[in-house]
Amino acid sequence: MLTASIVIIIGLILLVWSADRFVEGASGIAKNFKVSPLVIGLTIVSLCTSLPEMIVAGIAALEGNNNLGIGNAIGSNIANIGLVLGVTALVAPLAIQSHILKREIPVLFLIMFLALVLFWDGELSQIDGVILGCSLIAFVYWLYKIGMKERDAVLEAEFQDVIPENMDMKTSIMWLIIGLVVLIVSSRMMVWGAVEIATMLGVSDLVIGLTIIAIGTSLPELVASIASVLKNESELAVGNIIGSNIFNILAVLMMPALLSPGTFDVAILERDMPIMFVFTVLLFAMAYGYKKAGQITRWEGGILLSSFSAYLYLLYIQS
Repeated sequence: MLTASIVIIIGLILLVWSADRFVEGASGIAKNFKVSPLVIGLTIVSLCTSLPEMIVAGIAALEGNNNLGIGNAIGSNIANIGLVLGVTALVAPLAIQSHILKREIPVLFLIMFLALVLFWDGELSQIDGVILGCSLIAFVYWLYKIGMKERDAVLEAEFQDVIPENMDMKTSIMWLIIGLVVLIVSSRMMVWGAVEIATMLGVSDLVIGLTIIAIGTSLPELVASIASVLKNESELAVGNIIGSNIFNILAVLMMPALLSPGTFDVAILERDMPIMFVFTVLLFAMAYGYKKAGQITRWEGGILLSSFSAYLYLLYIQS
């Protein structure tokens, strides 16, 4: 138990560090190709923040453990809203003015309904994985078109601070490769440690994926969101979470579907997906300003964090 816990902690530290290096490398390469900060932020940065979940889910799927990967995706979405936005809003209220963000929230609901339809038969097949993959490509293309056609000054200014200023192509490629390699190694460490702990405690891999792995892979979003709000860039914090949740469903769930198709724990459909919908509805109600700018206040952040704690307690009781 001690060895597995130490391996998870070390893997988590390396995961957060390598995710940042990978984002810097990928963003630096795009910037050297003269891609606009808005396009980089909407596509590359958002996709890369879900890369830890993708690799963890992929490694778990290759080992025949699709429940851990699915739990990681669903649990990360719940943690992103309940834990990350809850803590971030407690640090400082989150103002949402960007029309792009308001347009992405309905898209998030649409993609969640797609996942629900694919899960409804109790089996995640390779065809489902292909559908998710095609939807991922379509979504990235949609974001690219938005970034090329529209100019959201608020988001563009905030993304500018995230993208490295003077990183040449050689350095960008170096950090991209180093980040990817360490991501794979650290993800493998976390999967091994999680499976060991699940075996020792006698709990399911799904619960471990929904808790330890999901919270761990959401830590990069937590760090990025707090850093953003401390610099008065709340648009970036909320935008990263919405984008990450969309990519978690499309890209992360695609991994177990393609690499380890088959049935999954029925609790995912009966308990965890409905709770994910509830948290997303809360986000929509708090963040969507109907005739004025939206805002997630401190007390609303407290509601999100308390709700997430209640969800963890529910998992504890049931396991």
